[in-house]
Amino acid sequence: MPATSRGLLVHEWIAPAGGSENVLEAMARAFPDADVRCLWNDAPDRLAGRRVSETWLARTPVRRRKALAAALCVPTWRLLPPGAYDWMLISSHLFAHHARVRRPDGGDVPAFVYAHTPARYVWAPEFDPRGQGPVVRAVAPAFRAVDRRRARRPVAIAANSAFVRERIARAWDRDAVVIPPPVDVDGIADVDAWTSELSAADRRVLAALPATFLLGASRFASYKRLDLVVDTAERLGLPVVLAGRGPDEAVLRARAARSRVPVSLIVSPSDALLRGLYRAASALVFPAIEDFGIIPVEAQVLGTPVVTGPVGGQLETYVDGVSGVRAESLEPADLAEATRRALALEAFDGVGATRRFSREVFDARIRRFVLG
Repeated sequence: MPATSRGLLVHEWIAPAGGSENVLEAMARAFPDADVRCLWNDAPDRLAGRRVSETWLARTPVRRRKALAAALCVPTWRLLPPGAYDWMLISSHLFAHHARVRRPDGGDVPAFVYAHTPARYVWAPEFDPRGQGPVVRAVAPAFRAVDRRRARRPVAIAANSAFVRERIARAWDRDAVVIPPPVDVDGIADVDAWTSELSAADRRVLAALPATFLLGASRFASYKRLDLVVDTAERLGLPVVLAGRGPDEAVLRARAARSRVPVSLIVSPSDALLRGLYRAASALVFPAIEDFGIIPVEAQVLGTPVVTGPVGGQLETYVDGVSGVRAESLEPADLAEATRRALALEAFDGVGATRRFSREVFDARIRRFVLG
């Protein structure tokens, strides 16, 4: 396929923050002339200057109710307007891979899918509490049947990790090439640049940090298991910093108040402050089961070892015994033992350990995936 071919990028919905949106931005950099279509766009500044088309759902209240949108987007993706495109690259974590665009000659535009995961609501509810309610469980079999059938149509599928590749094989009976999502390795490694962006308040936070502490960083949500970071720290007698935001903030504050070690919550840290926390932490304890796990990569760039549980895509982000340690289970005793080992690791080259996840590597691989 010629590099000058006309392409279309397709995405579920564009939100102000999110890992899949970061991947979409990287795709837009890799294909600067491609148009963009999405269900709706809640972050127009993300792709400023690009042609972004929304579906009819953008003009309805459904855009504020994603659970309802999950059902309506299935037929919506089949009703996209035609276009004279040579290919489309679909960023899918729900049902965007169902998208169909007709060419003027009546044929379908060839689809290449970058799957963050088959919809966890219906395929992996054990990893997503939103899929565990009675209504979702009742309709999941019908959605799985349609989803598997539609997943046969793409020319090729890429997964963001081998963990997701295995889920794709089970769910869709398709193979996939693994292309990890992009991480701003060079930007994170440029300490002088991001420290210059620290606000006065950020600097006060960093100056007040203990000399040794464990960091937990993610969305404040129950399935991220930040409570286990506190449990781990209590066994080691170390202070904890929890950074993020989300619906479980009050729950985590209550857990912090009961803790036998000091626990600080830093809500909605700036990018620069989060990088400062990575750099200052003795180890990142990351109990969540992720499809990939960008946060552990970001911490490693700055030389901070990571500790994870034994299941998930985050295992693919580090070398056990070099830049991180895999715990035998998510039991606090096992996490504490793994953390002891992580604290004793020798210093490692953070940029060298994470270069394979850089933006440049992603750009080259995603272009090769689509254009050959």
